[in-house]
Amino acid sequence: MIPHDHRQCSRRQVLASASAGFGMLALRAMAGMPLHNRARAKNIIFCFMDGGPSHVDTFDPKPMLKKHEGKPIGESAVTKRSQSNAGRVWFGSPWEFRQRGQSGLWVSDMFPHIAKVADKLCVVRSMVGELPLHGQQNLLLHTGRILGQAPSLGAWVSYGLGTENANLPGYVVLNNDWVPNGGLENFGSSFLPASHQATMVRAKGVPVDNIAPHDSAAIQRRKLALLAAQDAEFAASTSDAQAIEGAIANYETAFRMQSAVPYIADINNEPAHIRRLYGVDSTDEHQRFYATQTLRARRLVEAGVRFVEITCPSFDGNNSPWDQHGLLKKNHEKNARITDQSVAALITDLDQRGLLDETIVLWAGEMGRTPHTPKISDTAGRDHHVNGYSIFMAGGGFKGGMTFGETDDFGNAVASDPVSIHDIHATLLHQMGINHERLTFRHGGRDQRLTDVHGRVIGELLG
Repeated sequence: MIPHDHRQCSRRQVLASASAGFGMLALRAMAGMPLHNRARAKNIIFCFMDGGPSHVDTFDPKPMLKKHEGKPIGESAVTKRSQSNAGRVWFGSPWEFRQRGQSGLWVSDMFPHIAKVADKLCVVRSMVGELPLHGQQNLLLHTGRILGQAPSLGAWVSYGLGTENANLPGYVVLNNDWVPNGGLENFGSSFLPASHQATMVRAKGVPVDNIAPHDSAAIQRRKLALLAAQDAEFAASTSDAQAIEGAIANYETAFRMQSAVPYIADINNEPAHIRRLYGVDSTDEHQRFYATQTLRARRLVEAGVRFVEITCPSFDGNNSPWDQHGLLKKNHEKNARITDQSVAALITDLDQRGLLDETIVLWAGEMGRTPHTPKISDTAGRDHHVNGYSIFMAGGGFKGGMTFGETDDFGNAVASDPVSIHDIHATLLHQMGINHERLTFRHGGRDQRLTDVHGRVIGELLG
């Protein structure tokens, strides 16, 4: 177990840390904890494809769907892990698949830019979820629990490793004006110290609320000292001094962010060819903002932020971006246009800067989509499906140009090497130098961990 001091700080200790203007918890947050194994990666960028991209239209080609399109799926294909009944019919992909790069990795024509970096992708085709519901699957993906009430993956990474830059938080969410189902709990720290929850950075307008100071640095420092002293007095009388110290650490981080965040968020000092690479010059507003956030993600990890998540914009403002129950071709193509160029640019840019080896790019939605539909038509869509779907990783010691696991001939269920979200979490932590069974925090009378009692490191994915 990673050592962690759960003893309460004495009143004198808390006051001393407050008077120094920098809480002890803040120091621990910066330094992190001892590694369990050799780290292959220092940072994670999570490109969250909210709503569930269709696996059979992206990275898992299924010719049998076209061959049997329009035929009833039958009782044997019905599963509780998707929206299904025997009368639904098989639905072939509207896109062609081609083998890409030297590896011959299959990628759909939906992703012309990602196809160009196919040799960097480690695709898992055999993901299995728990419930075909957005909120529960989002929470499972982010926190390891379908009910939430637990820290997010980003919070655990921040807690375990700290930040490499005292002027920035360890965990940042680059939001695109859309909060996914499951709410802000997807990005929270729960019972971990509050200093490890996500800092939200907007795509539009001012990136972070109240980031511009109204007082001079000297006056702000005096205010912080007063707040810290008051919090320390309160901490001396409560059983949860650590939560108070977390608040002190957050004040300090916010103070230092006033200069760092505006600089990181301003992509205008990036070369024009880099902005074009990401698609910042797009005429599509959604693509332009997504490109901006993706470029900021690279700047954040370059500056030492451990975990960065990029959310997708909801182009209609009402539904999860990739949640196409109807109009599959039109709307999946729109989501691809918004994200494809920027994700590929991120991988390319990290690689050309020598950062891809130490940065994991995770591309994942919370679920896949059914390989069947109620009726074949021009407006047909796909429904929720967690019985087998695809995600990918790139960089950070993951093997490139490979697939792992298989679904059956119709993409309806996993046929070999099932992988859970807990397995992915365990493997990501392993690459960051953390044993998922030993990264724990005492809460509710037991040592809690991200993977709970589950998870295994999938060695086959690692180089």
